Amino acid sequence: MTEVHELTGNKRTAAAARTRQKLIETGLELAEQLGLEGLSVNAVVAGAGVSKGTFFHHFPDRTGYLVALHRRFHDALADEFFSAVGDMAPGQQRLAVAARTYLDGCLRYRGVKALLLEARGHRSIADEVLERNRRNVETVAADFEAMGRRHPRQSARLWVAATAECALMELELGRADPEAREALDALVG
Repeated sequence: MTEVHELTGNKRTAAAARTRQKLIETGLELAEQLGLEGLSVNAVVAGAGVSKGTFFHHFPDRTGYLVALHRRFHDALADEFFSAVGDMAPGQQRLAVAARTYLDGCLRYRGVKALLLEARGHRSIADEVLERNRRNVETVAADFEAMGRRHPRQSARLWVAATAECALMELELGRADPEAREALDALVG
């Protein structure tokens, strides 16, 4: 009897995870079309084909949902980063690959990046951005240490900010900006 209950519970848990994932993927798709103002709970549930109750079962409110979108977007970029740098030794070349990977990802999902930028006015999303930046600084500080920088953490923090600014410049242009990317690379060269 317990085994049957556990299997049913596991199936429910798996179904709930799939539904949550579907809601997030729907939001990422809709962000490209609707922007922050248009990305309402109603639009998301209609796009995902679920009820409002289902939405609120997975997310406490719209802001909580936006935080989940932020995490999903940046987790995907982090996966791309770690895949791109592979076994590269920390240093200037790894930073160049990291920047290209991030910037290309932001361009690929311009609507999502724009939505997340708009959403930073929400305290919980601003907190998420600060935490993500802190983790990014921890990751790339090793690159600045390997390059012999006197203040590797501060250098990493400035580089993370400059990379984010380059993404904003490209968002405005709607395409890659080779000069901005070259200038970003020159900051660590």
